[in-house]
Amino acid sequence: MENEDRKFDVNAAMPAVKKELDTISSSFCAAKWKQVTVHLAIGQTHSCHHPTTHKIPVEEVLVNPSAIHNTKFKKQQRKMMLEGERPPECDYCWRVEDSPVKEGDEVFSDRVMKSSEIWARPYIEEIKNASWDDDVNPTYFEISFSNVCNFKCSYCSPEISSKWMEEIQQFGHYDLASFGYNNLDYLKQIGKFPIPEREENPYVDAFWKWWPDLIKGLKVFRITGGEPLLSKHTHRVLDYLIENPQPELELDINSNLCVPDELFDRFVERMAIIQEKKAIKNFKLYTSCEAYGKRAEYIRYGLDYNKWLNNCHRILSEISDSKLTIMSTYNVLSISSFTDFMKDILTLKETYTVQPTRPHPVSLDIPYLRWPHFLSSWIITYDMLKYVEESVTFMYKNMQQTYWLPLCGKGYFDYEVSRMKRIYRVIEGNMQKPDWEYLGRSKKDFYKFVNEHDRRRGTDFLKTFPEYELFYNECKKTYEEDKNRSLISKIN
Repeated sequence: MENEDRKFDVNAAMPAVKKELDTISSSFCAAKWKQVTVHLAIGQTHSCHHPTTHKIPVEEVLVNPSAIHNTKFKKQQRKMMLEGERPPECDYCWRVEDSPVKEGDEVFSDRVMKSSEIWARPYIEEIKNASWDDDVNPTYFEISFSNVCNFKCSYCSPEISSKWMEEIQQFGHYDLASFGYNNLDYLKQIGKFPIPEREENPYVDAFWKWWPDLIKGLKVFRITGGEPLLSKHTHRVLDYLIENPQPELELDINSNLCVPDELFDRFVERMAIIQEKKAIKNFKLYTSCEAYGKRAEYIRYGLDYNKWLNNCHRILSEISDSKLTIMSTYNVLSISSFTDFMKDILTLKETYTVQPTRPHPVSLDIPYLRWPHFLSSWIITYDMLKYVEESVTFMYKNMQQTYWLPLCGKGYFDYEVSRMKRIYRVIEGNMQKPDWEYLGRSKKDFYKFVNEHDRRRGTDFLKTFPEYELFYNECKKTYEEDKNRSLISKIN
C-alpha cells in the first residue's frame, strides 16, 4: 500500500488484493467510494479519474454540499459494482483485465492497484456492509478549482485549459474526420463549458461549505487544474493549512512547473513554511511529462522542458521532505523519445536518494491515453513497437529489487515497470486483434490534427518527429483514400 512510504512487491501482493475484491464481486473497486475528482469550474465529477466526468446537478449540491462527490448517478455505479456488473464507464480497467496474459506474467488493472492504497483498502469491509446509496466522505479528494492554465497540451481541452479556450475562440474547433475536437458548442451541450474563476460558482460554494467537515477524514487532498498555482483557491487552501494544521493529511498539488518564476518562488516559500511547521503529514508535487525535449514541448504546448526539469530539482531540494511524482500520459507521440525521457527520470531518482525522512522521493505513474482516440498509443504501425519494447527493457535493466529500506536502490520500482509492461501488452493486444474501423478513423484524425496544430501554432510535426514519417504518411494515405471514396460516392 502507498502508505507511510511503504510499497510492496506488485507481483507478490496484488493477487491477494484482487482476491479480496473478488469476494465482494468481480467488478468491485473501492475507488468508486473513497476516491473522487471534482471539477468545480464545470460542475462535474468522477471516481476514479479514468471514467469520463458526469454532471453534478445544481439542485443536489444546494441541498447537500457532499453531492459534489455523492451524486445519484455515482451511487448507481456503486450499486452495479456491488452486484457484480461492470460499469461501462470503467472500461479502462476492463480493457487491461481482458488483455492477453502469458502464464506467470499477470498484469493488474487500476481496480486492483487503487483498491490496495491506504485511502481505500482499510475501508473495504465498511463499504461492503453499508448501503449503496449512503453518502460517503472520500479519503482521497482531488479538486480542480478553475481552468486557468498557461499550457495547451495536445490531449487537453478548453474546459480544463484557458489557453485552449482562447485558441478555440480565435480559430474555432479542430474540424477532424469524425468529430469537432474541442467544439465549444458541444461543451455547452454536454454541460462542460467552464464558469470563469472570477464569477460566482455554486460548486465552489458547496466545496467551501463542506470543507471543514470533509478535511477531518481526508488522507490525501490533491489540487489539480488548469494550473493550480494560478488559482486563488489553491493559495486559500495553503493559508488554511498554515492556520489549521492537519497532521494526518497528505497534501498533493499538480503543477506544470512552468509558471512565472516569481509565482513559483512564492509557492516554494509558502510550502517551506508548511513543512517547517509540520502542518501536514506529507507533501507531494505531481507534474506531467511523457516525452523528451522538443517532442515533449510539442505535446505539451507552453512547456519549457529544461525549466520543467530544473524546477523538478527545486521542489526536491528546497522543500524539505517533499516528493515528486511524474505523471506520464503515454500516447502515440510519447513512443519514440520515452526511453530518453526515462533516462532523465532515472537521474532524478539517483540524485535524490533514499533518506529516513524521505524514503522514495521520486516516483513515476504511466497511465495510457484513451482520449482523444487519435493520440492513443495503439494506433501505431508495427515498426514502431520496437520503441515500446526498448522502454520496457530500459526500465527492467534499471529496476531496483525492493521498495523496503534500507535495501532499495535508486532505479525503477517494480510497480512502475509493471505499468509500462501493461501498456506494451495493451498495444500488442490491439495489434493482434485490430479494430480496423477505429484505426482508420484515428489515423485520419491524427493526420488532420497535426496539420492544423502546425498551422495554428507555428510548429512543424515532421521536423520535430522525423522518425514518424512512415506513420504520418500512412495516416495521410488513409485520409486521402477516404476523401476520394467520399468524392466518388457524391458523384455517383
